[in-house]
Amino acid sequence: MNLAKKKQLASEVLGVGKNKIKFASDKLPEIKEAITKQDIRDLYKEGFIIIKPVNGRRMKKKRRTRIGPGKIRVKVNKRKQDYIKITRKLRRYLKELKNQGKINSENYLDLRKKIKMRYFRSKAYLKEYLATIENVKKDDIKAGIETKPKKQAKKKEKTKTKEAKKS
Repeated sequence: MNLAKKKQLASEVLGVGKNKIKFASDKLPEIKEAITKQDIRDLYKEGFIIIKPVNGRRMKKKRRTRIGPGKIRVKVNKRKQDYIKITRKLRRYLKELKNQGKINSENYLDLRKKIKMRYFRSKAYLKEYLATIENVKKDDIKAGIETKPKKQAKKKEKTKTKEAKKS
C-alpha cells in the first residue's frame, strides 16, 4: 500500500513534517479511505495517526573558556582609521581622474605613492596640488616652446664662433 499522499496531506493538516507522521499499522485500510482534511483530523483525534515526539539532542559539557592573544579584541587605532578613510577616498578620486583621461599613468603612480606617504591631508589638498601641477606643466610647455629656438640660436652662434676661430 502506498500511503505517501496520505502522509503528505496529514503533514499539511497537522503542521508537522512528513517524517514525523506515523500511521497505526492495524488501521491502514481506514487511513487509506480518508480523502479530505477533515477525515485526517478525525483519524488523528481517534489515535490512528500519531505524531512522533521531537527528538532532543545530547547536552555537551561547556568547554572552559580560554583567554589568549586570539581572544583579545582591541579597537583599531583612531589614526589608522583616519588614514584608511582618507587613503581610500583619494585613491578612488585618482582612479576616476585616470579613467577620465585627466592624468596620465606616470602622474597617477607618482600621486599614488604620495597618497601612501600621507602627503595629502584631504581631497581638497589633492585637488589644489593637481591644480598647481597643471599650471606648472602649462608654464613648462609655454616656456619650452619659447626656449627651444633660443637654445638652437645659441648652438648656431657657438658653431659660428668655432668656425671663425679655425679660419
